Amino acid sequence: MLQQINRILERMMPFITPTSVVLGVLFSSILQDYTFLVPWLFAFMTFEGSLSMNFRAIKGAVLHPLPVIILLLFLHIVMPFWAWSVGHIVFSDDIFTITGLILGMVIPTAITSFIWTAMKQGNTALSLALILIDSLLSPFIVPLSLSNFVGKNIEMDISSMISGLFFMIVLPSIFGMVLNQMTNGKMSTVWKPRLAPISKLFLGLVVMLNSSEVAPYFKNIDLKLIIIICTAFFIAMSSYFFAYLISRLLKYDHETITAFTFLGGMRNISAGAVIALSYFPSAVVLPVVVGMLFQQILASLYATFLDKVFSHHHRKVKSVQV
Repeated sequence: MLQQINRILERMMPFITPTSVVLGVLFSSILQDYTFLVPWLFAFMTFEGSLSMNFRAIKGAVLHPLPVIILLLFLHIVMPFWAWSVGHIVFSDDIFTITGLILGMVIPTAITSFIWTAMKQGNTALSLALILIDSLLSPFIVPLSLSNFVGKNIEMDISSMISGLFFMIVLPSIFGMVLNQMTNGKMSTVWKPRLAPISKLFLGLVVMLNSSEVAPYFKNIDLKLIIIICTAFFIAMSSYFFAYLISRLLKYDHETITAFTFLGGMRNISAGAVIALSYFPSAVVLPVVVGMLFQQILASLYATFLDKVFSHHHRKVKSVQV
């Protein structure tokens, strides 16, 4: 039954986060008292997501490190710089919105990118390796990237941010991975299917709780909010496209191109919202929460795009062989 619920929730993924944002805004007065639960819910989600990981993923990344290095540079230098540039062009005098846009890009790649990569027959070994390495490095990379791009303009509690990321991402990841390794993969096959639907429901709850904090901004829909939504959408959409483009230019195979597109396009936006909520003013949270609205929708659009690109390529190859 839990597996059936999980399959239904997987199909509903493009709609879970936007619906949760709306519910969070509508019931903000009730939900705001429970935002302290967010790091705990998020730690559970990270633990569940890491149950499919093992040390073999790291071994593969060490033996073939170039794709992982390229993706890490893309995720934490190229896209934050792109967000910084677009942010300064559109919101030159609003450091909080610019910080939110950058934060939406410096956070680690999403664990759900593995689901999309697997669904589209992508390179799952690369996907697991990057998610794991990016998660383990996040307590150092995220504060460092943020301080480089906005450090002088906004006050940040770097040490608290590092310890928060350790608690929410690193420790649950290591715990899940060690359990999976010690049980020879039984945690992945037996417990992960049982915990997966709970994790997806927690995702909706985390989004709701984070959205409740920025409810005042959504209740007064004005031109600035519309511009923030459009800008966040543009940056998120370009993130997928740039990742796809880089992998094509590097002449990678179809499986690696698929993995690159989802790993480069998707972000652990729940982590971004938790960081924004914990360490920044609510104006910084807004662009990150807005990013939640369409990440899964964009993933499904790019999945369709990849299907069309590769089916066209297969037809061309067959016609040449004939």
